[in-house]
Amino acid sequence: MAERPPNLLFIFPDQQRWDWGPWNEQLDIRTPNLARLAERGVRFEHTITSSPLCAPARACLASGRNFWRCGVNDNCDDTPLDGPFFYQNLRAAGYEVCAVGKVDLHKGTAEWKTDGSSWLDQWGFTRGIDNEGKHAGVVTGDEEPAGPYMAMLHREGWADAHVKDLKSRHYFLDTQPTPLPEDLYSDNWIADNCLSVLEQVEVGKPWFMQINYTGPHEPNDVTQSMWDSVQGRQFPGPVDSTEFEPGDHHRIRQNYTAMIENIDRHTGRILDAIESRGELENTIVVYSSDHGEMLGDHNCWEKSNFYDGALRVPLVIAGPGIDGGRVSDALAQVNDLGPTFLDLAGAEPLGDSDGLSLRPVLEGRARGVHDYSYSGLNQRGSRGASSSYRVIRVTRFDVVCDGRYKLVVDHTEGRELLFDGKIDPHELTNIVDSEPEVADRLRSALARQTSPGAGAPVR
Repeated sequence: MAERPPNLLFIFPDQQRWDWGPWNEQLDIRTPNLARLAERGVRFEHTITSSPLCAPARACLASGRNFWRCGVNDNCDDTPLDGPFFYQNLRAAGYEVCAVGKVDLHKGTAEWKTDGSSWLDQWGFTRGIDNEGKHAGVVTGDEEPAGPYMAMLHREGWADAHVKDLKSRHYFLDTQPTPLPEDLYSDNWIADNCLSVLEQVEVGKPWFMQINYTGPHEPNDVTQSMWDSVQGRQFPGPVDSTEFEPGDHHRIRQNYTAMIENIDRHTGRILDAIESRGELENTIVVYSSDHGEMLGDHNCWEKSNFYDGALRVPLVIAGPGIDGGRVSDALAQVNDLGPTFLDLAGAEPLGDSDGLSLRPVLEGRARGVHDYSYSGLNQRGSRGASSSYRVIRVTRFDVVCDGRYKLVVDHTEGRELLFDGKIDPHELTNIVDSEPEVADRLRSALARQTSPGAGAPVR
Protein backbone atom coordinates (compact mmCIF):
# COMPACT_ATOMS: atom_id res chain seq x y z
CA MET A 1 0.00 0.00 0.00
CA ALA A 2 1.31 3.44 -0.94
CA GLU A 3 2.38 5.71 1.89
CA ARG A 4 -0.23 8.36 2.71
CA PRO A 5 0.66 11.80 1.29
CA PRO A 6 1.46 14.42 3.93
CA ASN A 7 -0.92 17.18 4.88
CA LEU A 8 0.48 20.65 4.16
CA LEU A 9 -0.12 23.57 6.54
CA PHE A 10 1.07 26.88 5.08
CA ILE A 11 1.13 29.80 7.54
CA PHE A 12 1.50 33.01 5.53
CA PRO A 13 1.50 36.35 7.38
CA ASP A 14 1.40 39.56 5.37
CA GLN A 15 4.51 41.74 5.57
CA GLN A 16 6.73 39.93 8.11
CA ARG A 17 10.41 40.66 7.69
CA TRP A 18 12.95 37.84 8.03
CA ASP A 19 14.64 39.00 11.23
CA TRP A 20 11.45 39.49 13.29
CA GLY A 21 11.39 36.02 14.78
CA PRO A 22 12.62 34.02 17.78
CA TRP A 23 15.98 33.39 16.12
CA ASN A 24 16.91 37.08 16.55
CA GLU A 25 18.48 37.31 20.01
CA GLN A 26 18.29 41.12 19.94
CA LEU A 27 14.49 41.01 20.02
CA ASP A 28 12.21 40.33 22.96
CA ILE A 29 9.73 38.47 20.79
CA ARG A 30 7.68 35.65 22.28
CA THR A 31 6.68 33.16 19.60
CA PRO A 32 7.06 29.72 21.22
CA ASN A 33 5.26 27.83 18.46
CA LEU A 34 7.42 29.28 15.69
CA ALA A 35 10.49 28.64 17.85
CA ARG A 36 9.57 24.96 18.18
CA LEU A 37 8.99 24.67 14.44
CA ALA A 38 12.43 26.18 13.79
CA GLU A 39 14.06 23.86 16.34
CA ARG A 40 12.68 20.69 14.74
CA GLY A 41 12.64 21.87 11.14
CA VAL A 42 14.84 23.70 8.64
CA ARG A 43 15.09 27.48 8.77
CA PHE A 44 16.27 29.08 5.55
CA GLU A 45 18.43 32.09 6.36
CA HIS A 46 18.55 33.52 2.83
CA THR A 47 14.99 33.66 1.52
CA ILE A 48 13.78 36.59 -0.57
CA THR A 49 10.40 37.47 -1.97
CA SER A 50 10.02 37.19 -5.72
CA SER A 51 8.61 40.74 -5.60
CA PRO A 52 8.34 43.04 -2.57
CA LEU A 53 4.66 43.85 -3.06
CA CYS A 54 1.51 41.86 -2.28
CA ALA A 55 -0.01 41.14 -5.70
CA PRO A 56 3.10 40.22 -7.70
CA ALA A 57 4.58 38.26 -4.78
CA ARG A 58 1.46 36.11 -4.52
CA ALA A 59 1.22 35.69 -8.28
CA CYS A 60 4.80 34.37 -8.22
CA LEU A 61 3.87 32.07 -5.34
CA ALA A 62 0.83 30.65 -7.15
CA SER A 63 2.51 30.20 -10.54
CA GLY A 64 6.08 29.35 -9.53
CA ARG A 65 7.25 31.97 -12.02
CA ASN A 66 9.65 34.81 -11.35
CA PHE A 67 8.46 38.41 -11.27
CA TRP A 68 9.16 39.11 -14.93
CA ARG A 69 6.91 36.24 -16.06
CA CYS A 70 4.16 36.19 -13.43
CA GLY A 71 1.83 38.54 -15.36
CA VAL A 72 1.46 41.02 -12.49
CA ASN A 73 3.34 44.31 -12.20
CA ASP A 74 1.87 45.82 -9.06
CA ASN A 75 -1.24 46.02 -6.89
CA CYS A 76 -3.37 47.30 -9.78
CA ASP A 77 -3.24 43.90 -11.52
CA ASP A 78 -5.13 40.66 -11.12
CA THR A 79 -3.23 37.41 -11.44
CA PRO A 80 -4.14 36.00 -14.89
CA LEU A 81 -6.62 33.18 -14.47
CA ASP A 82 -5.02 31.02 -17.15
CA GLY A 83 -2.42 29.92 -14.58
CA PRO A 84 -1.16 27.32 -14.15
CA PHE A 85 -1.23 27.41 -10.34
CA PHE A 86 0.24 24.86 -7.97
CA TYR A 87 -3.10 24.74 -6.16
CA GLN A 88 -4.64 23.15 -9.27
CA ASN A 89 -2.00 20.41 -9.33
CA LEU A 90 -2.58 19.63 -5.66
CA ARG A 91 -6.31 19.34 -6.33
CA ALA A 92 -5.64 17.03 -9.28
CA ALA A 93 -3.53 14.84 -6.97
CA GLY A 94 -6.54 14.29 -4.69
CA TYR A 95 -5.89 16.96 -2.09
CA GLU A 96 -8.49 19.09 -0.38
CA VAL A 97 -7.00 22.50 -1.20
CA CYS A 98 -8.10 25.12 1.33
CA ALA A 99 -7.44 28.79 1.91
CA VAL A 100 -8.58 31.37 4.43
CA GLY A 101 -7.67 35.02 4.78
CA LYS A 102 -6.32 37.48 2.25
CA VAL A 103 -5.44 35.37 -0.83
CA ASP A 104 -4.77 38.57 -2.85
CA LEU A 105 -4.73 37.08 -6.35
CA HIS A 106 -7.26 39.64 -7.60
CA LYS A 107 -5.76 42.81 -6.18
CA GLY A 108 -6.93 45.01 -9.03
CA THR A 109 -10.54 43.84 -8.76
CA ALA A 110 -12.08 44.47 -5.37
CA GLU A 111 -14.57 41.61 -5.45
CA TRP A 112 -14.51 38.85 -2.86
CA LYS A 113 -18.22 37.98 -2.62
CA THR A 114 -19.55 38.26 0.89
CA ASP A 115 -19.24 34.51 1.38
CA GLY A 116 -15.54 34.69 0.44
CA SER A 117 -15.80 32.40 -2.57
CA SER A 118 -14.34 34.88 -5.16
CA TRP A 119 -12.30 32.90 -7.73
CA LEU A 120 -11.20 30.15 -5.35
CA ASP A 121 -12.35 27.32 -7.62
CA GLN A 122 -10.61 28.76 -10.68
CA TRP A 123 -7.34 29.13 -8.78
CA GLY A 124 -7.53 25.49 -7.71
CA PHE A 125 -8.98 25.58 -4.20
CA THR A 126 -11.69 23.16 -3.14
CA ARG A 127 -12.96 25.21 -0.20
CA GLY A 128 -12.14 28.34 1.79
CA ILE A 129 -12.90 31.99 2.57
CA ASP A 130 -11.03 34.72 0.68
CA ASN A 131 -11.35 38.05 2.51
CA GLU A 132 -10.35 41.68 2.14
CA GLY A 133 -7.14 43.13 3.49
CA LYS A 134 -7.10 45.90 6.08
CA HIS A 135 -7.22 48.89 3.74
CA ALA A 136 -9.33 47.20 1.08
CA GLY A 137 -12.03 46.42 3.62
CA VAL A 138 -12.62 49.99 4.74
CA VAL A 139 -12.20 51.46 1.23
CA THR A 140 -14.71 49.13 -0.43
CA GLY A 141 -16.98 48.10 2.42
CA ASP A 142 -17.61 51.17 4.54
CA GLU A 143 -21.29 51.49 3.55
CA GLU A 144 -22.02 48.12 1.94
CA PRO A 145 -19.69 45.14 2.41
CA ALA A 146 -17.74 43.91 -0.61
CA GLY A 147 -16.17 40.96 1.18
CA PRO A 148 -16.78 38.52 4.03
CA TYR A 149 -14.89 40.32 6.78
CA MET A 150 -16.74 43.62 6.43
CA ALA A 151 -19.99 41.66 5.93
CA MET A 152 -19.39 40.07 9.33
CA LEU A 153 -18.65 43.45 10.95
CA HIS A 154 -21.81 44.93 9.44
CA ARG A 155 -23.86 42.02 10.80
CA GLU A 156 -22.30 42.40 14.25
CA GLY A 157 -22.80 46.19 14.31
CA TRP A 158 -19.08 47.05 14.39
CA ALA A 159 -18.46 48.20 10.81
CA ASP A 160 -18.85 51.94 11.48
CA ALA A 161 -16.48 51.90 14.45
CA HIS A 162 -13.89 49.90 12.53
CA VAL A 163 -14.06 52.11 9.43
CA LYS A 164 -13.80 55.27 11.52
CA ASP A 165 -10.80 53.87 13.41
CA LEU A 166 -8.80 52.75 10.37
CA LYS A 167 -9.57 55.83 8.26
CA SER A 168 -8.43 58.12 11.07
CA ARG A 169 -5.09 56.41 11.63
CA HIS A 170 -1.70 57.47 10.34
CA TYR A 171 -0.43 54.40 8.55
CA PHE A 172 2.21 53.78 11.25
CA LEU A 173 2.24 56.42 14.00
CA ASP A 174 -1.15 55.64 15.54
CA THR A 175 -0.66 52.61 17.77
CA GLN A 176 -3.68 52.79 20.06
CA PRO A 177 -5.78 49.61 20.34
CA THR A 178 -8.66 48.95 17.98
CA PRO A 179 -12.17 49.35 19.40
CA LEU A 180 -13.08 45.91 18.02
CA PRO A 181 -13.79 43.04 20.42
CA GLU A 182 -11.17 40.28 20.42
CA ASP A 183 -13.23 37.78 18.43
CA LEU A 184 -13.92 40.28 15.63
CA TYR A 185 -10.28 41.31 15.10
CA SER A 186 -9.28 40.28 11.57
CA ASP A 187 -6.52 37.76 12.30
CA ASN A 188 -8.49 36.18 15.14
CA TRP A 189 -11.46 35.81 12.77
CA ILE A 190 -9.20 34.33 10.06
CA ALA A 191 -7.80 31.75 12.50
CA ASP A 192 -11.34 30.78 13.51
CA ASN A 193 -12.21 30.39 9.82
CA CYS A 194 -9.22 28.09 9.40
CA LEU A 195 -10.45 25.82 12.17
CA SER A 196 -13.99 25.87 10.76
CA VAL A 197 -12.88 24.99 7.22
CA LEU A 198 -10.54 22.28 8.49
CA GLU A 199 -13.45 20.67 10.34
CA GLN A 200 -15.18 20.24 6.97
CA VAL A 201 -12.30 18.15 5.59
CA GLU A 202 -12.61 14.39 5.98
CA VAL A 203 -10.06 13.00 8.43
CA GLY A 204 -7.54 10.89 6.55
CA LYS A 205 -7.93 12.67 3.22
CA PRO A 206 -4.78 14.66 2.35
CA TRP A 207 -5.24 18.41 2.63
CA PHE A 208 -3.42 21.68 2.00
CA MET A 209 -4.34 24.72 4.10
CA GLN A 210 -3.01 28.23 3.37
CA ILE A 211 -3.66 30.75 6.15
CA ASN A 212 -3.27 34.28 4.78
CA TYR A 213 -3.20 36.55 7.82
CA THR A 214 -3.67 40.31 7.40
CA GLY A 215 -1.03 41.07 10.04
CA PRO A 216 1.56 42.25 10.72
CA HIS A 217 0.70 44.57 7.82
CA GLU A 218 0.06 48.15 8.83
CA PRO A 219 -1.89 50.02 10.15
CA ASN A 220 -0.85 49.17 13.67
CA ASP A 221 -4.29 48.25 14.92
CA VAL A 222 -4.02 45.68 17.70
CA THR A 223 -6.54 44.52 20.27
CA GLN A 224 -6.36 45.71 23.86
CA SER A 225 -4.90 42.41 25.05
CA MET A 226 -2.26 42.47 22.29
CA TRP A 227 -1.37 46.06 23.19
CA ASP A 228 -1.10 45.16 26.88
CA SER A 229 1.16 42.19 26.15
CA VAL A 230 4.03 44.27 24.70
CA GLN A 231 4.07 47.18 27.14
CA GLY A 232 7.39 47.53 28.95
CA ARG A 233 9.37 45.69 26.29
CA GLN A 234 12.22 47.41 24.48
CA PHE A 235 13.13 47.02 20.81
CA PRO A 236 16.10 48.28 18.76
CA GLY A 237 15.43 51.28 16.56
CA PRO A 238 15.71 51.49 12.76
CA VAL A 239 18.96 51.74 10.81
CA ASP A 240 19.96 54.92 8.96
CA SER A 241 16.82 56.74 10.09
CA THR A 242 16.14 60.43 10.62
CA GLU A 243 12.35 60.19 10.65
CA PHE A 244 10.10 60.22 13.75
CA GLU A 245 11.13 60.29 17.38
CA PRO A 246 12.69 57.23 19.06
CA GLY A 247 9.55 56.77 21.15
CA ASP A 248 7.43 56.60 17.99
CA HIS A 249 9.63 53.91 16.50
CA HIS A 250 9.51 52.00 19.77
CA ARG A 251 5.70 52.00 19.87
CA ILE A 252 5.46 51.00 16.20
CA ARG A 253 7.77 48.05 16.81
CA GLN A 254 5.84 47.02 19.89
CA ASN A 255 2.64 46.72 17.86
CA TYR A 256 4.40 44.99 14.98
CA THR A 257 5.67 42.42 17.47
CA ALA A 258 2.23 42.04 19.05
CA MET A 259 0.70 41.17 15.67
CA ILE A 260 3.32 38.47 15.02
CA GLU A 261 2.89 37.05 18.51
CA ASN A 262 -0.87 36.92 18.01
CA ILE A 263 -0.35 34.89 14.83
CA ASP A 264 1.92 32.57 16.79
CA ARG A 265 -0.80 32.06 19.40
CA HIS A 266 -3.16 30.94 16.66
CA THR A 267 -0.44 28.68 15.24
CA GLY A 268 -0.55 26.82 18.55
CA ARG A 269 -4.35 26.55 18.42
CA ILE A 270 -4.30 25.21 14.86
CA LEU A 271 -1.55 22.68 15.59
CA ASP A 272 -3.55 21.48 18.58
CA ALA A 273 -6.62 21.03 16.37
CA ILE A 274 -4.58 19.03 13.83
CA GLU A 275 -3.23 16.87 16.64
CA SER A 276 -6.77 16.23 17.90
CA ARG A 277 -7.60 14.95 14.39
CA GLY A 278 -4.72 12.47 14.74
CA GLU A 279 -2.92 14.09 11.80
CA LEU A 280 -0.07 16.12 13.29
CA GLU A 281 2.58 13.44 12.72
CA ASN A 282 1.72 13.45 9.03
CA THR A 283 1.57 17.24 8.58
CA ILE A 284 4.35 19.38 7.10
CA VAL A 285 4.24 22.96 8.37
CA VAL A 286 5.62 25.86 6.32
CA TYR A 287 5.91 29.39 7.73
CA SER A 288 6.82 32.31 5.48
CA SER A 289 5.58 35.72 4.27
CA ASP A 290 4.85 37.45 0.97
CA HIS A 291 7.40 40.22 1.61
CA GLY A 292 9.05 42.10 4.45
CA GLU A 293 8.58 45.46 6.17
CA MET A 294 11.14 48.26 6.27
CA LEU A 295 10.06 49.51 9.74
CA GLY A 296 11.80 52.84 9.18
CA ASP A 297 15.19 51.50 8.03
CA HIS A 298 16.71 53.98 5.57
CA ASN A 299 13.64 56.19 6.25
CA CYS A 300 11.51 53.64 4.38
CA TRP A 301 8.27 51.94 5.36
CA GLU A 302 6.29 48.92 4.25
CA LYS A 303 7.64 47.19 1.10
CA SER A 304 8.19 48.17 -2.58
CA ASN A 305 11.87 48.45 -1.81
CA PHE A 306 15.11 46.65 -2.64
CA TYR A 307 16.65 46.76 0.85
CA ASP A 308 16.70 43.55 2.89
CA GLY A 309 13.96 44.76 5.23
CA ALA A 310 11.48 44.54 2.35
CA LEU A 311 13.05 41.71 0.33
CA ARG A 312 13.95 39.07 2.90
CA VAL A 313 11.27 36.91 4.52
CA PRO A 314 11.24 34.13 7.10
CA LEU A 315 11.04 30.54 5.90
CA VAL A 316 10.73 27.59 8.27
CA ILE A 317 9.69 24.09 7.16
CA ALA A 318 9.13 21.24 9.62
CA GLY A 319 7.47 17.85 9.53
CA PRO A 320 7.83 14.19 8.57
CA GLY A 321 10.73 13.28 6.30
CA ILE A 322 12.57 16.55 6.95
CA ASP A 323 16.13 16.47 8.30
CA GLY A 324 15.38 19.07 10.96
CA GLY A 325 17.19 21.06 13.59
CA ARG A 326 19.16 22.99 11.00
CA VAL A 327 19.70 26.50 9.69
CA SER A 328 20.31 26.38 5.96
CA ASP A 329 22.28 28.93 3.95
CA ALA A 330 20.61 27.73 0.73
CA LEU A 331 19.18 30.48 -1.44
CA ALA A 332 15.37 30.35 -1.54
CA GLN A 333 12.60 32.41 -3.10
CA VAL A 334 8.87 32.69 -2.46
CA ASN A 335 8.20 31.16 -5.88
CA ASP A 336 10.03 27.99 -4.75
CA LEU A 337 7.23 27.17 -2.33
CA GLY A 338 4.70 25.94 -4.91
CA PRO A 339 7.20 23.50 -6.51
CA THR A 340 8.19 22.37 -3.01
CA PHE A 341 4.59 21.67 -1.97
CA LEU A 342 3.99 19.69 -5.16
CA ASP A 343 7.16 17.65 -4.70
CA LEU A 344 6.33 16.86 -1.07
CA ALA A 345 2.79 15.85 -2.08
CA GLY A 346 3.90 13.64 -4.96
CA ALA A 347 1.81 15.78 -7.31
CA GLU A 348 2.50 16.72 -10.92
CA PRO A 349 5.10 19.53 -11.03
CA LEU A 350 4.38 22.90 -12.61
CA GLY A 351 5.42 22.68 -16.23
CA ASP A 352 6.66 26.24 -16.61
CA SER A 353 8.19 27.17 -13.27
CA ASP A 354 11.22 29.31 -12.45
CA GLY A 355 11.01 28.21 -8.82
CA LEU A 356 12.58 24.93 -7.73
CA SER A 357 11.65 22.39 -5.10
CA LEU A 358 13.56 22.78 -1.85
CA ARG A 359 12.97 19.12 -0.97
CA PRO A 360 16.61 18.06 -1.60
CA VAL A 361 17.70 20.62 1.01
CA LEU A 362 14.95 19.60 3.43
CA GLU A 363 16.00 15.95 3.26
CA GLY A 364 19.71 16.76 3.63
CA ARG A 365 20.56 15.57 0.10
CA ALA A 366 21.80 18.96 -1.17
CA ARG A 367 23.11 22.22 0.23
CA GLY A 368 21.10 24.29 -2.21
CA VAL A 369 19.15 24.37 -5.47
CA HIS A 370 19.92 27.90 -6.74
CA ASP A 371 23.13 29.71 -7.58
CA TYR A 372 21.27 33.03 -7.55
CA SER A 373 17.95 34.37 -6.28
CA TYR A 374 15.92 37.09 -7.95
CA SER A 375 13.33 39.75 -7.27
CA GLY A 376 11.80 42.68 -9.11
CA LEU A 377 9.10 45.33 -9.11
CA ASN A 378 7.39 47.61 -11.62
CA GLN A 379 5.10 49.79 -9.51
CA ARG A 380 3.49 52.20 -11.94
CA GLY A 381 2.14 54.78 -9.52
CA SER A 382 -1.61 54.41 -10.00
CA ARG A 383 -3.86 52.73 -7.50
CA GLY A 384 -6.18 49.75 -7.83
CA ALA A 385 -9.77 49.60 -6.68
CA SER A 386 -8.82 48.24 -3.27
CA SER A 387 -5.88 50.57 -2.59
CA SER A 388 -5.60 52.82 0.43
CA TYR A 389 -5.51 56.58 0.54
CA ARG A 390 -1.75 56.99 0.19
CA VAL A 391 0.02 58.11 -2.98
CA ILE A 392 1.80 55.21 -4.69
CA ARG A 393 5.29 56.07 -5.92
CA VAL A 394 6.54 54.92 -9.32
CA THR A 395 9.21 52.33 -8.56
CA ARG A 396 10.99 49.95 -10.90
CA PHE A 397 13.99 47.79 -10.08
CA ASP A 398 15.53 44.35 -10.63
CA VAL A 399 17.54 42.44 -8.02
CA VAL A 400 19.89 39.45 -8.04
CA CYS A 401 21.57 37.90 -4.96
CA ASP A 402 24.19 35.19 -4.51
CA GLY A 403 23.97 34.79 -0.74
CA ARG A 404 26.63 37.40 0.01
CA TYR A 405 26.36 40.10 -2.65
CA LYS A 406 23.22 41.80 -3.92
CA LEU A 407 23.06 43.80 -7.14
CA VAL A 408 20.21 46.25 -7.63
CA VAL A 409 19.42 47.76 -11.03
CA ASP A 410 17.33 50.76 -10.03
CA HIS A 411 15.54 51.90 -13.18
CA THR A 412 13.66 54.62 -11.31
CA GLU A 413 16.81 56.50 -10.32
CA GLY A 414 18.96 55.28 -13.22
CA ARG A 415 21.63 53.69 -11.04
CA GLU A 416 23.14 50.40 -9.90
CA LEU A 417 23.88 49.43 -6.32
CA LEU A 418 25.98 46.55 -5.00
CA PHE A 419 25.92 45.54 -1.35
CA ASP A 420 28.16 43.08 0.50
CA GLY A 421 25.90 41.45 3.07
CA LYS A 422 28.82 39.86 4.92
CA ILE A 423 30.61 43.07 5.92
CA ASP A 424 27.76 45.55 5.40
CA PRO A 425 24.57 43.84 6.63
CA HIS A 426 22.72 47.16 6.92
CA GLU A 427 23.42 48.02 3.26
CA LEU A 428 24.94 51.41 3.90
CA THR A 429 27.74 51.35 1.29
CA ASN A 430 27.36 50.98 -2.47
CA ILE A 431 30.44 49.12 -3.78
CA VAL A 432 29.41 48.75 -7.41
CA ASP A 433 32.43 50.78 -8.61
CA SER A 434 34.99 49.11 -6.35
CA GLU A 435 33.92 45.50 -7.14
CA PRO A 436 33.49 45.48 -10.94
CA GLU A 437 34.02 41.72 -11.35
CA VAL A 438 31.32 40.89 -8.80
CA ALA A 439 28.99 43.41 -10.40
CA ASP A 440 29.61 41.97 -13.89
CA ARG A 441 28.93 38.43 -12.71
CA LEU A 442 25.66 39.36 -11.04
CA ARG A 443 24.65 41.58 -13.95
CA SER A 444 25.06 38.65 -16.34
CA ALA A 445 23.00 36.38 -14.09
CA LEU A 446 20.24 38.96 -13.92
CA ALA A 447 20.23 39.45 -17.69
CA ARG A 448 19.56 35.73 -18.16
CA GLN A 449 16.33 36.16 -16.20
CA THR A 450 15.07 39.52 -17.44
CA SER A 451 15.93 39.57 -21.15
CA PRO A 452 13.03 39.20 -23.63
CA GLY A 453 14.65 35.99 -24.84
CA ALA A 454 14.12 34.52 -21.38
CA GLY A 455 10.41 35.04 -21.69
CA ALA A 456 10.21 38.27 -19.75
CA PRO A 457 7.70 40.89 -20.84
CA VAL A 458 9.14 44.14 -22.16
CA ARG A 459 8.06 46.74 -19.64
